[in-house]
Amino acid sequence: MFAEFLQFLLSGITIGAIYALAGLGFSIIYNSSHVINFAQGEFIMVGAMSTVALVGTGVPLPVAILIAIVATMLVGLALEKFAIEPARNADVVTLIIITIGASIFLRGVAQVLWGKDFHSLRAFTGDTPINIMGATIVPQSLWVLGVTMVVIIALGWFFSRTLAGKAMLATSYNRLAAQLCGIAVKRVLMLSFGLSAMLGAIGGIVVTPITFTSYEAGIMLGLKGFTAAVLGGLGNGAGAVVGGLIVGVAEAMGAGYISSAYKDAIAFVIILFVLFFMPSGLFGKRATDRV
Repeated sequence: MFAEFLQFLLSGITIGAIYALAGLGFSIIYNSSHVINFAQGEFIMVGAMSTVALVGTGVPLPVAILIAIVATMLVGLALEKFAIEPARNADVVTLIIITIGASIFLRGVAQVLWGKDFHSLRAFTGDTPINIMGATIVPQSLWVLGVTMVVIIALGWFFSRTLAGKAMLATSYNRLAAQLCGIAVKRVLMLSFGLSAMLGAIGGIVVTPITFTSYEAGIMLGLKGFTAAVLGGLGNGAGAVVGGLIVGVAEAMGAGYISSAYKDAIAFVIILFVLFFMPSGLFGKRATDRV
């Protein structure tokens, strides 16, 4: 029984790490612009599919990964420049609809470019399972966890040690005050979309050898990343990481002990619970009214 539990736990943590990266992408953009970017899942898909396509043409995997990440970042920058920026004075609902439209557009382009088939990458360092106290884990899962940890540490350094990161934090706290201090808010918004796209691409690339990818792969990954962000407290980076791990583990446990048929429904049960009973999430700021 313990080995079975550990197996589900390891599987949940692995996929939860990808949800955490997606949730971080949602949080970064939300902090900078108060936009909920429902095209985040498509960043995951574009990164993965671009890597698969490049490897298929004979490009070495490390080079393909770098090119795919840069290409996905360019997609994110283009989304902000040509869709979000022209509508920057629109209300929040309009901006959300724009990102949903961008998501549909990117899926359509991906279908035309790469077709409807499922695709995969070879594992980075082999497929021989590793035995851990009766449970098994494939080496690619260690890549997922390791890369996620490195990305989280790098983001922490970026936001605390670089001028660009501090500018993004200042903008998230008070956009008008940041402008008055001379911070180029437009550049911060561009950077947030590029950074969010990079996170999505990295997540999509490292998980593809485990889960496969297709032009529709970003839909569920994006929605579960959104669930992670909301659960942790929308806009809270650490909360998004914790939320992603919780969603991943809950999904794996539900699939293992109840039924795999309900695997995708678990994230939606979680988000409904949060919206009804914890609108601010686990680590979000509690709203107060002054009278």
